[in-house]
Amino acid sequence: MRVLVIGGGIAGTATALGLHKAGVDVTVFEAHPDTAEDIGAFLTLASNGMRALAELDATAAVTAVGFPLTSLRLLDSEGTEVTHVPLGEADDPALRYRCLRRGALNAALQGEAVRRGIRLRHGVRLVAVTDGSDGVTARFADGTMATGDLLVGADGLKSAVRRLLLPEARPGYSGQRVYYGYTGTAPVSAPQGAITMVRGSATAFGYTVSPKGRTYWFARAGGGPLPAATAAPSAELRAQLLPLLREDKTPAAGLVASADGEIMVVNATEMPLGTPWHTGRVLLVGDAAHAASPATGQGASMALEDAVVLAKALRDLPDPERAFTAYERHRRPRAEHNITVSGGLSRGTRTPSRPAPAAARPAGPDERLLRQLAWDTPLSPEPH
Repeated sequence: MRVLVIGGGIAGTATALGLHKAGVDVTVFEAHPDTAEDIGAFLTLASNGMRALAELDATAAVTAVGFPLTSLRLLDSEGTEVTHVPLGEADDPALRYRCLRRGALNAALQGEAVRRGIRLRHGVRLVAVTDGSDGVTARFADGTMATGDLLVGADGLKSAVRRLLLPEARPGYSGQRVYYGYTGTAPVSAPQGAITMVRGSATAFGYTVSPKGRTYWFARAGGGPLPAATAAPSAELRAQLLPLLREDKTPAAGLVASADGEIMVVNATEMPLGTPWHTGRVLLVGDAAHAASPATGQGASMALEDAVVLAKALRDLPDPERAFTAYERHRRPRAEHNITVSGGLSRGTRTPSRPAPAAARPAGPDERLLRQLAWDTPLSPEPH
């Protein structure tokens, strides 16, 4: 079996690692001319995402970048600590939450793929897909083409694969803007390895301090969606945030006021529930299929879970249609639950008793998920 993977980000490269482990001939096609190590904000990988990485034998590649998070603090709008609890599977170094820049994660996964001999083509932008009875062909803007037995669209929120084959399936605004930044000159009090969530009057704010003393922070604020082409300077974004943060007596305003480097902002966006995930020989994974608002912090971890379950489906089930159907039965309930919970947080229709990143996660590993991810456990046609 030969599989074409469109998109060399987190979902696409992880999918390639899983398929390669399952014995599939896989090639990754990425529009960006290099690893995109300098692109994007930071993210957290949750314990479930780290567990998926372990099943892909990629733990070492990822733990070489970023830093671990072992506890979660909650502050109220007065800056008072409400709770401080262990985060995820903090006792296992391989499964601890991890904070890292998105581009660094891309580069680590791509480096691991190349080390394993997986073909990875940069600078090729998809323009057409032809899905036939005996194969699928991808055509690229540079005039080249590739043919395989299956094609996986792992090209993110603005997926070209989804736009070409399922044009009616479009992401929508989920009610918040999300700001990201870094501060190196405003020390804050926080235990080592803690991520601190601030339940503000007008924003949800979170921050963590790296071992090198640099503070990574984000803010989620309501309002209308930003225009698609918005690229506001950092000073303007800082001015948008500070009046909201100064309503409270927390470290948030000081961190934003002292931010150095670029401040980034994105619209919190989600895919509608029930969006088709596959047609013919083509399947969508990661954000291309089930993007959710970032309020639960699960986007990257969900993509890593996808990679393991898809690889097992194509390894264990006799034909692609049956494999795709089983993959979707296993993955859709969990992915759409995340969309629902995260969207509720973004729209303010759900007020968690704990901070947003933990809202959709059980206290311990989910037994069904453990079976789905365990590489040596066959994937059944139906979840049980």
